[in-house]
Amino acid sequence: MTGNKTTGEKKMMFFSGRAHPELAEEVAQQLGVGVVPTKAFDFANGEIYVRYEESARGADCFLIQSHTAPINKWVMEQLIMIDALKRASARSITVIVPFYGYARQDKKHRGREPISARLVADLMKTAGADRILAVDLHTDQIQGFFDGPVDHLFALPLLADYVGDKVDRNKLTVVSPDAGRVRVADRWCDRLGAPLAIVHKRRDKDVANQVTVHEVVGEVKGRVCVLVDDMIDTGGTICAAADALFAHGAEDVIVTATHGVLSGPAADRLKNSKVSEFVFTNTLPTPGELELDKITVLSIAPTIASAVREVFEDGSVTSLFDEQ
Repeated sequence: MTGNKTTGEKKMMFFSGRAHPELAEEVAQQLGVGVVPTKAFDFANGEIYVRYEESARGADCFLIQSHTAPINKWVMEQLIMIDALKRASARSITVIVPFYGYARQDKKHRGREPISARLVADLMKTAGADRILAVDLHTDQIQGFFDGPVDHLFALPLLADYVGDKVDRNKLTVVSPDAGRVRVADRWCDRLGAPLAIVHKRRDKDVANQVTVHEVVGEVKGRVCVLVDDMIDTGGTICAAADALFAHGAEDVIVTATHGVLSGPAADRLKNSKVSEFVFTNTLPTPGELELDKITVLSIAPTIASAVREVFEDGSVTSLFDEQ
């Protein structure tokens, strides 16, 4: 008989880029592993260098990187890190993307536009990723852009339970800020046993982040309204939606979103808004200027860690969300 026998034991290794090391440390702690020491720096011309300080040969590797600002730098770093793992003979490479960059460019609205969300998926596959694990993708169809398994995690249980424990559910109304979020808002309604309302809006196709709110569909007068969205970028859409709810007699408004992008004028808009509380998860680092009393950040690390454990042990990621 030729060849050597192996023990067959699997080995997990956990890696992190430089975009959001605090979240990486939280996930690693939940998993009971350490983040693999990595040497990473920028050359004078902006090129990125990465080298792992431990062997990854034959290991099931999990690489976390959230696409925060400057987004292009961190996407590129993640691609370089995937390539390094592939060339280090990793057994498998699972890319954890708490916030998936370019997700809003998931289809062509007009001619001569790119589908950048598909491009990002193609780049990850070409670099060597075997699987993607992401939290609250902007649209479900992005899962089909990657030629391999995609585990889609949801922050809904975390966010909804927080709001449900804080507010009198008999006075609660779940509000979708636009027609595209109605399906997600429906899931909130099922979990909290609350009615649904919708803010109808129209976006100016020629001006980025310009929104006009038209009307509110549903009963919000005298109610505590929770606006649910996947991300808040400049804050224009959500603050306009909140103003519309107050104009229709809402007693209070709470805003929840998985991803607090919070760029540009977001800081001033959130500070000046009549919204009593903004609730995010830590898929992205919260800018220092937005450490306000009205902002609450919940940790998504336990959810990510549970999914990583299921993937590593060949379990079921779907089972984590079956109760939804």
